[in-house]
Amino acid sequence: MTALLEDNKFARVVQKIDPQATLLRSWELKGGVSAQVTALEVQLASGDKKMMIVRRHGENDLRRNPQIAADEFKLLQILHAGGLATPAPYYLDQSGAIFATPYVVIEYIEGETIFAPALAPVLIPQLATHLASIHALDCTQLDLSFLPDIQQAYSDRLRVRPATPDASLSEGRIRDALEASWPPHQRNTSALLHGDFWPGNILWKDRQLAAIVDWEDAALGDPLADLANSRLEILWAFGREAMEDFTQHYQSLNAIDYDNLPYWDLCAALRPAGQLSTWIADIDKERALCASHHWFITQALAQL
Repeated sequence: MTALLEDNKFARVVQKIDPQATLLRSWELKGGVSAQVTALEVQLASGDKKMMIVRRHGENDLRRNPQIAADEFKLLQILHAGGLATPAPYYLDQSGAIFATPYVVIEYIEGETIFAPALAPVLIPQLATHLASIHALDCTQLDLSFLPDIQQAYSDRLRVRPATPDASLSEGRIRDALEASWPPHQRNTSALLHGDFWPGNILWKDRQLAAIVDWEDAALGDPLADLANSRLEILWAFGREAMEDFTQHYQSLNAIDYDNLPYWDLCAALRPAGQLSTWIADIDKERALCASHHWFITQALAQL
């Protein structure tokens, strides 16, 4: 698709949202793997300029959930109204009239992702606080029935073993441990889960958390599932000490039962199996992540 044709399509998107607005420019935002993300700069009838984001989900996500755009839009409406640090949703289009697949238009939030271990002491408490805030939402007062159940999602994955488990991430060892006692008895009340709460989905402004983005993996279930995934991602991004600090800070904010955390750590460790090499282009970095991953599953297995 040529740049001119793309601009024409995005100009039509802008017109659908505000017939008096004009598209000034559009450009693709790099970094995402699950969706195509495009920034728009728009001029309003008043002369003011406004930024927006167009998110078009990828084939894998659409295959998993054909309603993913509508679900994410509805969830953002709920979360933004509830005061969480999320982008405001502006528009949902499932018609196929402009783009072949559904898309959502959301607020552009100024910020950057940060992967600097030296800044962990500033970032980690904020990450833990915001994750605890997500889990503190009263799901009984919200219509979240459209979200999947995280335990069922892992049950489905554990049901079918790949022909060749990922030996670099000890996939067979993880599956053996989980299958021996799956599913764990859920000791905690189900909560809203972000599903992929990691540094790449956090925007910072002046070292303050500005927004939590990319909610397409949101689910319902034991908050330990979210905590475990974040633990592994923070281990990879900032190191062991930061992971432990994050865990302790979260635990100080959320008085739930943590006995099943080792099981959810193993579930988190299963997620990248068979995929890590497609995420990381640097072989040395991949080896370092594998080494940290090995330590992570070893500490989980030791606690079972």
